[in-house]
Amino acid sequence: MDMPAPTHSSAITLPIDSPYIGRFAPSPSGPLHFGSLVTALASYFDAKAHQGQWLVRMEDLDPPREQPGAADTILRSLEGHGLKWDGDVIYQSQRHGVYQSCLDDLIAHNWVYPCDCSRQDLNAMGGIYNGRCRCRSVDLSLPHSLRLRLYDIKDYPSSDEFRFHDLIQGSQAQNLRTQVGDQILKRRDGFYAYQLAVVVDDIAQGITHVIRGNDLLEVTARQLFLFGLLGAPLPTYGHVPLAVQANGQKLSKQNHARAIETKDASRNLWRGLEFLGQNPPADLAGASTSEILDWGLHYWRRDKINGQSHVYSDS
Repeated sequence: MDMPAPTHSSAITLPIDSPYIGRFAPSPSGPLHFGSLVTALASYFDAKAHQGQWLVRMEDLDPPREQPGAADTILRSLEGHGLKWDGDVIYQSQRHGVYQSCLDDLIAHNWVYPCDCSRQDLNAMGGIYNGRCRCRSVDLSLPHSLRLRLYDIKDYPSSDEFRFHDLIQGSQAQNLRTQVGDQILKRRDGFYAYQLAVVVDDIAQGITHVIRGNDLLEVTARQLFLFGLLGAPLPTYGHVPLAVQANGQKLSKQNHARAIETKDASRNLWRGLEFLGQNPPADLAGASTSEILDWGLHYWRRDKINGQSHVYSDS
């Protein structure tokens, strides 16, 4: 892609009348569980309540973590819960050429540099990358990552906090230099980093609103930075609460969260709306999936969502 000079003015916000395009982007590391259903519902209802499109993207960038057949299982689960997406499903595993093209442009602008630092090196830096490889030679015949020069770029001063407003979590601020460091865009194992792929895909699909789990709030500022660097409009973000277990761990495939079942679709949808603070009536729990979705769409209120994570019991 042809990129403009990296100035704050390139990080334009969307006109107020821009059509709403949202998305749900699961990773196929396992079947859909309640926590991921909550995110799917929040993004679906918010898009449809604003007469927008709801897209589905499969973030299958990390083969070692993926479960064979999980992508199809997730899609069938969404269908079984009445959640119909617009357009074709995008698979990140089929878009490596697009990511490399963007990376090549960033390299041509000297905004990316190779890094051979190990995880142990990063730990010795206190967990925040200190730019060690910016000005040193790296043997490119050995495994290395590619990092973005966050603050060697004209008009992006290192002293500034990156600020944005989250639709659910409110005002946010993060100093990328002191709290994040130069982010990896391509990993040393050869896989493209999530931070690069998600921004490139959101730009390509014209995403205007990203409603997703609160575990991704911490990476939002660095993604917005990359949007601005690429001269793209900035999406609006909203981060919904996480469903956590009694021990405080979030429901996740890594923590062996139980897969939701299509035979329980009505119950799952009702509980998802309840979790999101929408207060569905008790007698709706026994209704059909289409009736529950119609109710949710009619009564959807983003401002009812409690942004704090809370315990979910499957009993």
